[in-house]
Amino acid sequence: MTLTKYLLAGALLLAVPAFAADTATDKPAEKPSTLKANLRRLGLDFSSTEVKNAKYYQDSPVSQFNADSQTVIKGVFDGALEYDRSNLNWTNSLLLEYGKTKLKPVNGPDTTNESADQILLTSEYTHKLWSYKTLDFGPFVSAGYQTEFTDSQDAPRTKILRGKAGVKLFNGNILKDLYIAGVYEYDMTYSDRVSKSAGEIGWRAEYTLRDGVLFSTDGYYRDYLSYSRYVAEDLEYDLKATARMDVNLMNNLTFGPYVSYRQGKSRGSDKRASNTQIGVSLTYKNLYDIF
Repeated sequence: MTLTKYLLAGALLLAVPAFAADTATDKPAEKPSTLKANLRRLGLDFSSTEVKNAKYYQDSPVSQFNADSQTVIKGVFDGALEYDRSNLNWTNSLLLEYGKTKLKPVNGPDTTNESADQILLTSEYTHKLWSYKTLDFGPFVSAGYQTEFTDSQDAPRTKILRGKAGVKLFNGNILKDLYIAGVYEYDMTYSDRVSKSAGEIGWRAEYTLRDGVLFSTDGYYRDYLSYSRYVAEDLEYDLKATARMDVNLMNNLTFGPYVSYRQGKSRGSDKRASNTQIGVSLTYKNLYDIF
């Protein structure tokens, strides 16, 4: 938490001159406005899941912390509508994830279990202050809504409004996104609503290892700083990281291995929960120019 406070202080120090920095010497070059539909990922993930300390998190709304260790098939849609011009970027994105497995134990009844369940709708505005080659820098604000397709076992369905403000580096050939931000959440998951504040660091990067082979990684670390009231299932921190290697099969269809890791700790438990997925993914991606 101390680290996050220092990082937030740094973000504020960067943001103040950033908003006033029209005197910057390396401003973004003028270029025509563009609107693109970016299908980042439409895929099927096949994975083996290992969950630790799930028995302590059966009432948690985070399905990745109360799932069984299992083999799972998960569907993913990650798409965005991106408006870009010389001094700004406006992105509206939709992320859908759902994974469900039917278990058939030898000496027991059939059971079903969710291992992933997320709907995340986000709108983000970023102001470009300066550029270096393809890499841009500037402040950003975003608003989003997170929920689920179904309730998570005995826990209620996640319903969270989330706002962020901070600074970021983006649009690089390798570094697509690197940001630090303050976060405000209004959590409507339970009947008694909770307001939370947090600090967050996140990233997204891609690197072409060779022709037809792409390595990518993305994730975030969110450290909660304050709560309007006590809810035992609320997380103190949330860490999520994914790395994948996509090998081109034909056109925009790829196949390759991936590893995903999520860790968190609730306020009502002294045990950390974690979820590790190792598997392979079949993915289709494309970028459509609208204008």
